Amino acid sequence: MKVLVTGAGGHLGGAVLARLRDDGVGVRATSRRPRSGSDVEWVVTDLATGDGLVEAVTGVDAVLHLASSPRGGQTHQVDVLGTRRLVVAAGAAGVGHLVYISIVGVERVPIPYYRHKLAAEQVIAAGPVPWSVLRATQFPRFLDDLLAGSARLGPVIGDRAVLAQPVDPGEVAARLAARLVAGPVGGIEEYGGPQVLRFDEAARAWLAARGSRRPLLPVRIPGRLGRELRAGGLVTGALPRGVRTWADHLADTYGGTGRR
Repeated sequence: MKVLVTGAGGHLGGAVLARLRDDGVGVRATSRRPRSGSDVEWVVTDLATGDGLVEAVTGVDAVLHLASSPRGGQTHQVDVLGTRRLVVAAGAAGVGHLVYISIVGVERVPIPYYRHKLAAEQVIAAGPVPWSVLRATQFPRFLDDLLAGSARLGPVIGDRAVLAQPVDPGEVAARLAARLVAGPVGGIEEYGGPQVLRFDEAARAWLAARGSRRPLLPVRIPGRLGRELRAGGLVTGALPRGVRTWADHLADTYGGTGRR
């Protein structure tokens, strides 16, 4: 099997490339800038314009579509229109399976980025290529960065009842690789971490790992967004789940050093 991986230069992309290499899968990887690597065939491709897409999909059996642009004002151009360009090119090339990484809650949580991810799912489902969608919960690094951002003014600020379910990117990569082998399902699968945590639980563990005595300042998120986040819009009961916990991430990242 030869697989095209879009967005291979990202955080999840690195984990996916390592997993596919370990599985003996031939990999072609896309990047908007030239890259090189002895065990990966890199091709320059731009989803926002379509440049390089035809060459990228030619001769591959499947596509793992990880590329996304959550910031910078190009989300619709890359995530929706770029996905449409990819689907059309893959269909013309006879690609047998397209696997798309999405996010748990895109159909519930009213965040603009999520609306674009949902639209991309719909583009794939309506396209000519047999498909699978894997919706994952948030990565620990995302939650880590969110907590760091919320603490810039001193206390950790957040809605303590918001629910999160961090999942290790390496485990998501393994799930994507397994989906490739199993073949297209023409449907959506969800995958989450082993624990559902309240924001205040996650924040206190984060503070303890960093050796910080900063207080937690609860601020309730208003409106529908807050209601969905508190009601579990970002979590899933789907099985199987990952095994690496938030505590594992904190131990790996901060190592009990008491960093402030």
